[in-house]
Amino acid sequence: MYRDNRKGDKMDENLEILTHIYKSAQMGHSSSENLLKELREKDNKIKVVLEEINKEYEKYEKESSKLLKKNGQKPQGSSMMAEFMSKFGIRKEVMNDNSDSSIASTLIEGIMMGNLEIDKKINSYDGRIDKKIESFAKKYKKFGEVSIEKLNFFL
Repeated sequence: MYRDNRKGDKMDENLEILTHIYKSAQMGHSSSENLLKELREKDNKIKVVLEEINKEYEKYEKESSKLLKKNGQKPQGSSMMAEFMSKFGIRKEVMNDNSDSSIASTLIEGIMMGNLEIDKKINSYDGRIDKKIESFAKKYKKFGEVSIEKLNFFL
């Protein structure tokens, strides 16, 4: 990672949390795009909420990318293998059970895992990251919480 010796490790921690948000948002955006494609011909009511979540993931992906570039870091997303596995997994899940409750349950599980990870990073870097980046990370976590609340409706 890029190290700015004038700021010690603070720069690395800022870049690390931004990279985490970028990868998480990119995977969420890509996965929700793939899920929407799989549901295109189906009559799922969850699609409206999924489209909202997808737009938010895209927003966080773009914003974290912009912040990384501003801090001299090239955004690096998930591997092609992870993308493929996600796409394949989504297709398999939809083929097995495309009910709104099954989809909501799977999405909630993924978002909860992401929120646990971002929460760990926020807590471990407490006071050692830029306040704007900390605020951005907390907003991203809140987006996950709100998404879970919306998805709970379908359980």
